[in-house]
Amino acid sequence: MKKLLRFHEDALAEFAAQAGYYEAKSKGLGEKFTNEVEAATEIAREFPEMGAPFKYKTRRVFPKRFPFSIVYRIFAQEIVIIAVAPDARKPGYWRSRKNDG
Repeated sequence: MKKLLRFHEDALAEFAAQAGYYEAKSKGLGEKFTNEVEAATEIAREFPEMGAPFKYKTRRVFPKRFPFSIVYRIFAQEIVIIAVAPDARKPGYWRSRKNDG
């Protein structure tokens, strides 16, 4: 059974900001970014254990063609997306969000 999927509010803000950044960079690129992130989060929702184990009891899936990690935690009733983390950013900046669930 698929679990519910929820974005932490800060992760949702990151997602929106990055989509806006890519769209400003090139028309249609923001939509491509959005589609790839949505595809990666769907994998996390359908197959939660499939994501690569990561720090702080989290897992990660990776959007194709973009240097990002979708960091999430598995809870009893839901999958919580903790960060839409650019690979070049300081690792673990999102760790204060890890228990929000």
